[in-house]
Amino acid sequence: MPELAEVEYFRKQWSPGIGQKVTRVLTHPKARIFRDASAGEIERCLEGQSFLESFAHGKKMCFRFSSKVWLGLHLGMAGKLQTATPEIVPDRHDHLAILLPSVALVFSDYRMFGKVQIHQGNSAPFWWNNLPPQPQEAEFTRQRFREILKRRSRRPLKALLLEQADFPGIGNWMADEILWRARVHPTARPQDLSNHYRNRIFDSLKEVCDDAFRVIAPDWGDPPDSWLFNHRWKRSGQCPRSGKALDWITVGGRTTCYSPAIQKLP
Repeated sequence: MPELAEVEYFRKQWSPGIGQKVTRVLTHPKARIFRDASAGEIERCLEGQSFLESFAHGKKMCFRFSSKVWLGLHLGMAGKLQTATPEIVPDRHDHLAILLPSVALVFSDYRMFGKVQIHQGNSAPFWWNNLPPQPQEAEFTRQRFREILKRRSRRPLKALLLEQADFPGIGNWMADEILWRARVHPTARPQDLSNHYRNRIFDSLKEVCDDAFRVIAPDWGDPPDSWLFNHRWKRSGQCPRSGKALDWITVGGRTTCYSPAIQKLP
């Protein structure tokens, strides 16, 4: 599933269309991505409108058009945004294509866990208002982090980091990377951590977000081998810090990679 930096990368893929007017909208009306808004409603709202700007927050994106139209997108597990020529003939997985004079903005999702939302109004829609601070933002402070740990003190840390209401945009690989860099076991619970390890996790959270935006968000760059990222996918992978074998467990229903040599339970 696309995470914080991947979502930012995909958001920018539609930037070539900014300032242009929608000439036509092509959809696969029965696609599951239209479960929150019908394809017909989206076509009616978007056609004839100018594409003004875009935003990303966590795993969500919002695109603003003229006439107070707001288009919301969630990529789900396999969705992606791309561009094509205005003469596009959408293939079976291109469920939404917004045609502009010089480019087509395409939302593809072969698994159809993503979704599309539409809103027309003076202010941002309810699904975009009052979103929590993102981990990479200055508003996400050490104090806020401590309050989250206190409120959810018995939740395994890996599962807690995946809570979008608290850590918007953090997904499976980022959560593993954060705990690995902090040298904290993924099943450890906040109530069992010393202040030293709480601070380590916070610092690691900020560091991983910064690194992801620096390496992945601009052009889908490849993370270096010094990260856990490149080793977590291999069942024979070795920890790049200890040189010893990695292990995989299930935490909160998600496959979790960690290094037993350096990530110990308190």
